Amino acid sequence: MPDGFTSSAEDVSAAHGGSWNERIIAEFRANAGYVPWSSEAEFAAGRPVPPRMPGFDERGMPLVLVHNTGARSGRKRINPLFFQPVDRGWAVFGTHGGSPHDPAWVGNLVAHPRVTVEVGTETVPAVARIARGEERERLWARQVALVPKFAEFEAASGRKVPVVVLERS
Repeated sequence: MPDGFTSSAEDVSAAHGGSWNERIIAEFRANAGYVPWSSEAEFAAGRPVPPRMPGFDERGMPLVLVHNTGARSGRKRINPLFFQPVDRGWAVFGTHGGSPHDPAWVGNLVAHPRVTVEVGTETVPAVARIARGEERERLWARQVALVPKFAEFEAASGRKVPVVVLERS
């Protein structure tokens, strides 16, 4: 784990306002970067990992853990995010579940683009940037084809969902 970041249950929970991220982070690390799919009952109860989606690995939902720094607070954060592999890294999507506001992590990455990414069992430095124009549209279209729910999130949000590319540095 990178220096200055924490994996303790209390700190992760406090940094993210609840226990779901703590659990997801622990599951990610215990399963080489996969988080087991939820049952319908777990998902209905609020577990933020859906039941198995067609076309995805049965081991679980592939995620990345993005270690970043709070834009205003300067605090170290860890965000588990659904991703899409791209040339030299990963694309992540600021859907915020259809909220009208971008998730805080997007602002964090804009303010502090140097991040660390845990993917599978690997931990690598990366630089974040917002995808624009054709690149954004291409990545977004591919993500919506993989996970149609993302289109619903964008429609419900009333905003264009930011697509962030994390490039290995």
